[in-house]
Amino acid sequence: MGRPHRVGIVGTGFISAAYLGTLAGHPGVTIAAVADIDAARAATVAAGLAGCRALPVDELLQDPQVDTVLNLTVPAAHGPVALAAIANHKQVYGEKPLAADMTAARALLDQAAAFDVAVGCAPDTVLGTGIQTARAAVDDGLIGRPLSAVAVMATPGHERWHPNPDFYYLPGGGPLLDMGPYYLSALIHLLGPIVAVTGAASRLRDSRVIGSGPRAGSPVPVEVDTHVTGVLHHAGGVLSTITTSFDAVRTTAAPIEVHGETGTLAVPDPNHFDGDVRLFALGADDWRTLEPSAGYQGAGRGIGLLDMITTGAPRASGALALHVLDAMTSLLRSAAEGRRIDLTTTADRPPVVPFTPASGWRS
Repeated sequence: MGRPHRVGIVGTGFISAAYLGTLAGHPGVTIAAVADIDAARAATVAAGLAGCRALPVDELLQDPQVDTVLNLTVPAAHGPVALAAIANHKQVYGEKPLAADMTAARALLDQAAAFDVAVGCAPDTVLGTGIQTARAAVDDGLIGRPLSAVAVMATPGHERWHPNPDFYYLPGGGPLLDMGPYYLSALIHLLGPIVAVTGAASRLRDSRVIGSGPRAGSPVPVEVDTHVTGVLHHAGGVLSTITTSFDAVRTTAAPIEVHGETGTLAVPDPNHFDGDVRLFALGADDWRTLEPSAGYQGAGRGIGLLDMITTGAPRASGALALHVLDAMTSLLRSAAEGRRIDLTTTADRPPVVPFTPASGWRS
C-alpha cells in the first residue's frame, strides 16, 4: 500500500477535533504537522499525535513532509492559506466556504489547475449514508421523475448558545452562508447543478443578545439578513425551494423533501452523516424507512479528505464548493436586487458513494 498519506493541518481550533477523530490513527493517513496562529494550541494538539510536529504556518505550507494541507482556518483565511499551499504544490482540503467570495474562490481553483493539484472542500456530510441513500433512491426511480424539492433550516439564532456569535451577524455570515452549504450540496447531489436562483430576504432586528458565556447579556449588532429564502432552478428542470433562518423558533418540516411523480422522499439533516431516509410511494398508506444502500457508514468529518486521497477525484470537490458559493452569493444578490440571477458556474453531479461499511473505509 506504500507509505501513509501525509497531512498537515492549519488551524487547530474547535473543528479540528472532529477531523482528528476520523483521521488520527487511520492507516492510510499520518498527521505530519499542525500549525495555528496560537502556537501553544498547535503544540498541545501535536503532543497528542505520534510523530506530529507543531510548526509555524508558513513552514508547514512549505514542508516537504506534507502532501495535503487540511485548511481549518477561519473563512477569511481559507483563500490565502489554500493559495499558499497550492503554490508549494500541495493538495488542499478545506472547511467551507471555499473562499470568502467568488473572486477569491475562482483564483484558488485557477491556481490549482495551473499547478495540477487537487482541491476538496467541506461539507462532506453529504457522503454519509443519509444523503447517499436518498441519492440512490432517486437514481433507482423510487419516486419516479423528480419534480421539486423543499429544504428548511430554521433556528432562533446561534447567540442563544454560542459565547462569541458576532461573526454570524456580520458580512460573510447569516443563515445562508453558515448553513446553506450543507443543504445546497445535498440538493446538487440529489438533483444536479443549479442554473439560476430567485431570492428574498429579511432582517427581524438590528441587534441580538448573547445568551451564554462570559459575555452573556451583551448586545451583538446585526448587519446581514437573518431570514433567506429562494427558488433554485436545477439544470434538469427541477425547482427547489430553500429557507434558512435565524429568526424562527422551531419547525416540523423535514430538513429536505424531494417530490417525484410516484413518491416523496423525506431526507435527513444534511449537517449529519446518517439518519433515516423515508419514502411515501404513490398509493401507499404510510411512510417506509429505507435501509442504507449507499454512502460511507459511520462517517465523520474528514471522510471527504479520505475520499479525495483514495479516489483521486474528490466528490466533495473544489468545483462543487465553487458552484455552491455561486448559488449562495447569487441568492443574496437576487434578494437585494429583486430579480432572477443566472449562475456563472456549474458542477458535475458527483458519483454516488457505494455503500461502504465502517470497516471498509477505516481500514
